[in-house]
Amino acid sequence: MHAISQGSALPRLMRGSLIVSFLLLCAAGVAWSQSASRSAAPAADSSDPAQPHGQIQYLWPQGAPGAVGDQEQDKPHLEIFSGFGPGPHTAVIVCPGGGYSHLAYEKEGTQIAEWLNLRGITAFVLTYRLTPRYRYPAPILDGYRSVRWVRSHAAQYNIAPDRIGMWGFSAGGHLVGMVGTRFDDGNPQASDPIDRLSDRPDFVISSYGGLTLKAGVAKPTAMRNLFTTPPDPGQLDEISPDLHVTARTPPFFIYATTPDQSVPVLSAVTFYTAMVKAGAPVEMHIFQTGPHGTALGQSNPELAEWPRLLENWLRLNGWIASPAAPPLR
Repeated sequence: MHAISQGSALPRLMRGSLIVSFLLLCAAGVAWSQSASRSAAPAADSSDPAQPHGQIQYLWPQGAPGAVGDQEQDKPHLEIFSGFGPGPHTAVIVCPGGGYSHLAYEKEGTQIAEWLNLRGITAFVLTYRLTPRYRYPAPILDGYRSVRWVRSHAAQYNIAPDRIGMWGFSAGGHLVGMVGTRFDDGNPQASDPIDRLSDRPDFVISSYGGLTLKAGVAKPTAMRNLFTTPPDPGQLDEISPDLHVTARTPPFFIYATTPDQSVPVLSAVTFYTAMVKAGAPVEMHIFQTGPHGTALGQSNPELAEWPRLLENWLRLNGWIASPAAPPLR
């Protein structure tokens, strides 16, 4: 069960028992980073899992909960990048950043999917709903649904249902922090079979994500895009992942840089500390150089090392198959 305050709409909406009403402010102001051709693409035939790239699947084909229209920005969806080699594959849901107002879809989406593909992992790039058209909890609901959707289609895409991770950047790093700490085991009585499955990811990667809203650590304006008016302390606590870590929290890999000007590095430290205190598996790497938004860090000799550390962590935990040891001579 989602550990959310009694007055929150989130757990009830996830069970389908409450219709959430979202305030429509101004559709014309939505920053939509995907190209018109990709956004307008119809859902591909999901009966052909051999389609490696560009296959679009809507999370709620009949309409997302709280949708305020029927345009592409009202339809959260996944773009599927199938992993190479024999399966069953590990899967990773990739959540690009953009302050919940747009998506850095190529740098923190499709390029990440290709990196994962080369390591035998099937990637699903998530397009979640954005402000000002949508506010909390819409994007977080899309994150939960993405995990359930991938798990429910595991056999179809030759995925191991117990090897489904999430990888988020910046605001996407906050989104995966929320899903990774406030999950539930599904509702067996749900009319939608997808909602009967757990939305708990099996592992989480957060790259310069906002993992705490704690005063004195997070910037005063952090995550304000999720609300129409400045959130009160209770609302900030509700969306502060570090406050909801338990022993059941899945393993986390955290990447951050000390000079990050958008998400203070102490956000990563605060979350790491919460994980250690709870006895939950965690690995963290903080680098001396690098601004916010470095993605895979390939333009910086120091930061270019961090994806190798991530790959090592994925192999260590069995989410990437380790190569066979060479024979002794």
